[in-house]
Amino acid sequence: MPTFAAIDIGSNSCRLKIASLQMHRLKTLHEDREVTRLGESVFQTGVISPEAMASTIGALKRFHKAAQLHVVDKVRVVATSAMRDARNAAAFREWVKSATGWNVEVISGLEEGRLIHLGVVTHEVGARGKCMLIDLGGGSCEVTISDGGLVKQMVSLPLGAVRLQQEFLQNDPPTKEDIARLKQYIERELRRGERRLGVQHRIGLVIATSGTAAALAEASAALPAKGGALKKTATKRATRKVGTLAAPTVDIRRLADRLVKMDNAHRAAVPGIGPRRSEIIIGGAQVYASLLERMGLQGFRYSSLGLRDGMLAQMLGEVDLRASVHKKIEDERWAAVLEVCRRYGIDQKKAEPVRQHVVELFDALARVHELPAEYRLWLECAAMMQDAGKFMNHQGHHRHTQYIIANSEIFGFSPEQRLLVSAVARFMGKSRPEAADRVMRTIPVEEHQNVTRAVVLLRLAQALNQDRASAVVKMRTLVYPKRVVLQLVPGRGGAELEAWSLKKEAAYFLAVFRREVLVEVA
Repeated sequence: MPTFAAIDIGSNSCRLKIASLQMHRLKTLHEDREVTRLGESVFQTGVISPEAMASTIGALKRFHKAAQLHVVDKVRVVATSAMRDARNAAAFREWVKSATGWNVEVISGLEEGRLIHLGVVTHEVGARGKCMLIDLGGGSCEVTISDGGLVKQMVSLPLGAVRLQQEFLQNDPPTKEDIARLKQYIERELRRGERRLGVQHRIGLVIATSGTAAALAEASAALPAKGGALKKTATKRATRKVGTLAAPTVDIRRLADRLVKMDNAHRAAVPGIGPRRSEIIIGGAQVYASLLERMGLQGFRYSSLGLRDGMLAQMLGEVDLRASVHKKIEDERWAAVLEVCRRYGIDQKKAEPVRQHVVELFDALARVHELPAEYRLWLECAAMMQDAGKFMNHQGHHRHTQYIIANSEIFGFSPEQRLLVSAVARFMGKSRPEAADRVMRTIPVEEHQNVTRAVVLLRLAQALNQDRASAVVKMRTLVYPKRVVLQLVPGRGGAELEAWSLKKEAAYFLAVFRREVLVEVA
């Protein structure tokens, strides 16, 4: 059975998780983690320091050996906030490539949140109702509203623990002025996030992930009932099992207020925090306390699941169509496509017949086009979103469509996948895909032929839906060694316009597939 490795290059630490596919589920084989503080210099100078690069490369080389030892079939390496901000991110990616052979994928804050959400809801049964997910990492904080296992709203805020430490907390212990500036910044960003999330009600469950949440939950359990010093050990409620380590909002606020008065040595002595977390815990504690209070939440429950678990779930869903996560990923992708349609004013009733026809053509002409199975979905998505560019301008709207799809945040699609979908949607007008075209240069050369063939199928589907006022034309497809026959069954308004449009595509079909297209109207 296949074995996967997920590597998360975060702003504070690098994490590795290796799992194998067994009985449609993932079994963890190996985990590793190292604090490298990749974002420490980024949030001060805008570049990754040579020391942080070297430290991270050392960790990745160790991860590489572990992946070889477990004979990993697929490795996915993603980087988050620090790499999004660093001006020298490209140089570091090249260093990783030369040292390990791995390509680093720099993901957006929202994609980071989506993957974390996927990892949590895949494994946490309680997270499949209405809940909020909070992931506060080194560079950013992702807040997600989830209902029924699907993302409803999400926001990514620049409130990571390392970022806040470097920008506001240079004194130890911090001064009153430091804390005042920190709190003002946190409140400003939370207000922005609250507006984007909208007003939410009846969120009973809050799940927090990452090391800051674990440290706060364990440390809050060591708080005395009233006044006094922190206990030397946490209470029994601070267990390390997934989903059982919890912290009330009132305790988080008390803890956050105590931590700002301590120096690093005293913070390190607090149960659950330790010497490395103590350096960055103040900012994270203030964010959690303010966020929970602003939204009227009772507290959070800690989960050790995170980004790497979502990456593994994504890889599982892509190779095992019987796995429960596969349908979830497909539903999530389609919901994201429909959201793009809504945002850009696309009439789904008009786009749906094009989607149906392109699926029909994909299945009927499988022996002709020989496209990979995933192109069926790429074609469906391109069919639905091909008119997005009209939101900007009807003239040359296919160019605008390509830009919108390639640069939009569409949940479930990697940047490379968005580029493929956008390239297919781009060539629905007079132009044809050519290797020298700017759009084609953005996708791998090995995908050029696939994109060209997909374009032909979508153009046929578009030709079948010229007369939008009439009923949808039905079609029967016959495949012969040297030709393809499309037999049309007219709708209420006939099929003459569709037949004429299909015949206009015959020459391009012949050039790409070396087969004639004959159109017959019943």
